Amino acid sequence: MLFFRYLERLDNDVVAALIVFGALVTALVVGISSHEFSHAYVADSMGDRLPRSRGRVTLNPLAHLDPAGTIFLFLVGFGWGKPVPVNPNVSPNPKAMMAIVAGAGPVSNFLVAAVVGLPLQLGLVPWLSPFNLADLDLQLSLGFDAADYLGLYLSAIVVISIILGVFNLLPIFPLDGHRVIPAFLTDTAARDYMRFQSRYGFLILIALIALPFLTGGQFGVLFEVMSPIINVLARLFAGIDEDVFG
Repeated sequence: MLFFRYLERLDNDVVAALIVFGALVTALVVGISSHEFSHAYVADSMGDRLPRSRGRVTLNPLAHLDPAGTIFLFLVGFGWGKPVPVNPNVSPNPKAMMAIVAGAGPVSNFLVAAVVGLPLQLGLVPWLSPFNLADLDLQLSLGFDAADYLGLYLSAIVVISIILGVFNLLPIFPLDGHRVIPAFLTDTAARDYMRFQSRYGFLILIALIALPFLTGGQFGVLFEVMSPIINVLARLFAGIDEDVFG
């Protein structure tokens, strides 16, 4: 979906549009692979051999990418990888184990953003957010050099990685965040919470994603919740003094 916003700019700078597309592919492949690997690795390190038996303790993208989920990511900006099977009952505290394993995925996305953002932090390349079309149009009119192209590529990966991490921390089924909450609840409250999530969580998530499209952008609850967090993390990981989303 992000790439389609650049189709009209192909006449101005084909390389810039292809770089954004390449950054999108890189961020999604690396993001999903590292995300699912982190789930598997942390579960394995806590004594659960189920992920290893399913071949998931690997950074090989083929082990983690779900074809349908990947297609949806490109078309609508929402998708998924193959869920990592986990057996929390190997732990004396299954709720805590699930929270740690679930949280490892988004943390890996933030780690990718931090590492990729180092050249931006050090001022080696300029920050060029793929979501700031006004700045991109200005840069297109001025012309790109090699540093600008690399800055655009790295900036796009940083932003997309942060979005993946923040989105997955939302406490709504089937996102990772919904498995973190029970660690802070009593057993009875945790069971009630998970029962509610399994029945209604996915419907709530779809409704929240669809709401901006159905209301012409008037009600973007997810955007309103996520954008301040994304802005803070982008400032932290890329060393910028501006917001990604105003």
